[in-house]
Amino acid sequence: MYKVSIKNDGTETVIHNPNVNNLKLASGSIRTEINKVDSFNFSFYMNNPGYGKIKPLKTLINVLNMKTGKYEFEGRVLGPSDNMDSSGLINSYFECEGELGYLHDSQQRHLEFRGTPKELLQTVLEYHNSQVEDYKHFHLGEMNVTNSTNYIYLYLSAEQGTLDIIEEKLLDKLGGELQIRKVNGVRFLDYLISIGEDKNTEIRMEKNLVSMSKDVDTTEIVTRLTPLGARIKSENENSTDASQARVTIEEVNNGLPYLDDEALIKEFGIQGGSVIWDDVTISENLKTKGLEWINKQKTAHVQYQINAIDLSLIGLAFESFERGDTFPLINPVMCINERLRVIGKTLEINSPQDTNLTIGDKFKTLNEYQSDVNKSTKKVLDLENTVGVLTERINSWKFELL
Repeated sequence: MYKVSIKNDGTETVIHNPNVNNLKLASGSIRTEINKVDSFNFSFYMNNPGYGKIKPLKTLINVLNMKTGKYEFEGRVLGPSDNMDSSGLINSYFECEGELGYLHDSQQRHLEFRGTPKELLQTVLEYHNSQVEDYKHFHLGEMNVTNSTNYIYLYLSAEQGTLDIIEEKLLDKLGGELQIRKVNGVRFLDYLISIGEDKNTEIRMEKNLVSMSKDVDTTEIVTRLTPLGARIKSENENSTDASQARVTIEEVNNGLPYLDDEALIKEFGIQGGSVIWDDVTISENLKTKGLEWINKQKTAHVQYQINAIDLSLIGLAFESFERGDTFPLINPVMCINERLRVIGKTLEINSPQDTNLTIGDKFKTLNEYQSDVNKSTKKVLDLENTVGVLTERINSWKFELL
């Protein structure tokens, strides 16, 4: 079903072929997720033709679906580890990352940027390409993500890598999803509002649904919302308070700065939170925004972990499960009958018919939470540096006036 090959300086070595009895990986698992670098973990024994030929970060690797002619994974090997069992048999284990990881290999530059989001991504990719080998190049593909003004003014930093810049300056601010697409061997990076398609193949009990678990996250629910609008300029010219007041809703909400959802409070208790609308300057409009937000929020983020049989591999369905696609999920036992989206997929090389899917909302992992904390810390340090520079300038001006 899957052929796995490694490549060193243009020389290809097949390390797994389903049609050759003695050419198999001991294990192999591909993980794909929206806006994440794909991963492929595999292991083999010493009699594999790939033994001794893998060079960390230099060896390229791909997994070809021989039924569809599509590559399920393309990327590079990161690093090895060898394990010996009680019988003395050595098993070599390797971790690999997908091609999106090549964007980690370049640093951006200090640049004052003015232009459209599309021009920003084009600028960042071109500078990436100028620094790395040809096989790591990306060309700007389809892009339909923008903001209300189709204009961005910001600074790029030489302290950040290309992928970090794309995540912070585009994905975090504008949303959207990344997708790598190949045309005649040329790699394009698409930046779309949403990737994937609506599929009609059902995931259903007694058909292709093997097992299923449900996780519910209520940690982000807000039952008492404090809407905050634009900043209010202090009337005191000598004020040094770094925290400026914002427009609130007290004057149009019986003196209360918050909005309650009584039904949710009854269910979850008081869970306070605030949302900021920097462009709202009128209290009535701010209250309207707040009511819309609290009425639209999800009471909980729900995620399903599913083990399903991909019937397309044995000719019993036309559509396979792909990241970003939506499918009808039907499980009467768990009272589920709705169309849900695949946000992650795990594929096992040695049992291709069994597919593990993550469906529904995306939860943050511990690493992602820690990454957010690190980003916040960096922003604070950048702000402190900016304040320090401005203070020096002000003191310099004062000295010149004396």
